[in-house]
Amino acid sequence: MVSDTIQFILNNKIIKIKNPNPNKTILNYIRNNLKMMGTKEGCAEGGCGACTIVLGELNKNKIVYKAINACISFLPILNGKQLILVEDLNNGNKLHPVQEAMIKYHGSQCGFCTPGFTMSLFSMHKNNRSINNEVVDEALSGNLCRCTGYRPIIDAAKSLNNKNDQDQFKQKQNKTIKLLKRIKSIDIEINNSGKKFFAPKTITNLKKILNKYPDAKILSGGTDLSLEVTKFRKEIKTIISLNSVEKLNFIKKNKNLLEIGATTSLLEFQNFIKNYFLDFHDILKRYGSLQIRNVGTIAGNIATASPIGDTLPLLLTLDAKIVVQGKNQKKIFSLSEFFISYRKTKLKKGEFIYSIKIPINKDNIFKAYKISKRFDDDISSVCGSFSFLIKKNKITKAAIAYGGMSAIPKRASAIEKKLVNSEFTENSFSNAVDLINKDFSPLDDMRASSEYRLAVAKNLLLKAFYEIKNKQTIRIN
Repeated sequence: MVSDTIQFILNNKIIKIKNPNPNKTILNYIRNNLKMMGTKEGCAEGGCGACTIVLGELNKNKIVYKAINACISFLPILNGKQLILVEDLNNGNKLHPVQEAMIKYHGSQCGFCTPGFTMSLFSMHKNNRSINNEVVDEALSGNLCRCTGYRPIIDAAKSLNNKNDQDQFKQKQNKTIKLLKRIKSIDIEINNSGKKFFAPKTITNLKKILNKYPDAKILSGGTDLSLEVTKFRKEIKTIISLNSVEKLNFIKKNKNLLEIGATTSLLEFQNFIKNYFLDFHDILKRYGSLQIRNVGTIAGNIATASPIGDTLPLLLTLDAKIVVQGKNQKKIFSLSEFFISYRKTKLKKGEFIYSIKIPINKDNIFKAYKISKRFDDDISSVCGSFSFLIKKNKITKAAIAYGGMSAIPKRASAIEKKLVNSEFTENSFSNAVDLINKDFSPLDDMRASSEYRLAVAKNLLLKAFYEIKNKQTIRIN
């Protein structure tokens, strides 16, 4: 069954929009159509959190609440979800506990950022009974404030610890679940003044649409694609969303191999990978913000081929492989051969990433670090990742990769060659680190100079050595 009408829940009513503009953001719909002005536009790139809204999604008969950036989310992604705005939080004349906390602890001055903070706190409150510093830091990592200062907002967040969430959303939960079930299973095909949007439910239908529209833009999280509209003022003629294809959203563990589906969110993967590669988890916690990780995917990070994509150096050192689905068959690429040049990969028209495979070798020692001007919600100046196999104090295998150092994320082959079969000593690393200039010639840009990047890349390799040698992780916050 195919429909040209998206359906979503707002205030416990089903809202239907026939052939919406696929390039229209949820933010513009909220402000221009719903005339709800609480949701603000600050940056139009998902970096400040002023536009934060919450989506309720059905997962195994339970509603999961996700804070997202409305400014970089296209309107059709609302299909099958519950939309919650800051205006919806109060229950009649009674404020929501989150709103009361912001008032009690003086969490607002000018007020521009306040609705976004409030929605992030609402999502945090709904998803966590126990609230500690780590939960608060993660929840607020994507919200910026210039005048209030974060201490009163953090105090407001902490006051919600173990506070009952029996609000109107909890009371009406069963009704909302019934409504979500009514609008869940349907393929979407939109045509608005020549702009098309497809959201198939099956891989078979996805392949048919890709075959017909090979030049279409593939959408998953959209945290990069949407900037073509919000920043470059372009029109995207055809968008194919992968998010409705349930068979692309999975995490599997088979013996010594992890496989992650193309539409699995970064947040879901972050929580899973902690059990296998702690440094990967820690890097992901600094990837954008919670709003970004709620929708962004590793497959999207790979497909955009950004030289500063934080997951890519890590996947390179872990010898990850990419499963690409074509019209008739699947192909498997090593990630190290997948990137061709700046923002270009071996992905051909009509193909899409099906999954990512990550080997687990418990004998290897894995380290990864991100250096950026701001700790949270910032782009890397340099991201370094290291994997070593050490036997009898000799390095038998070395995989070293960096992001932010070249046009593509790349392995440091000269350094690797120098280290393999060397003794695991300070002298070995001190000699090898000087080969960084053979592997990379980084550019100067607004984030860092070439000299700075080279110095940081060297220091990160030495940092990995000292941490492994001393069996101690050096945390710098």
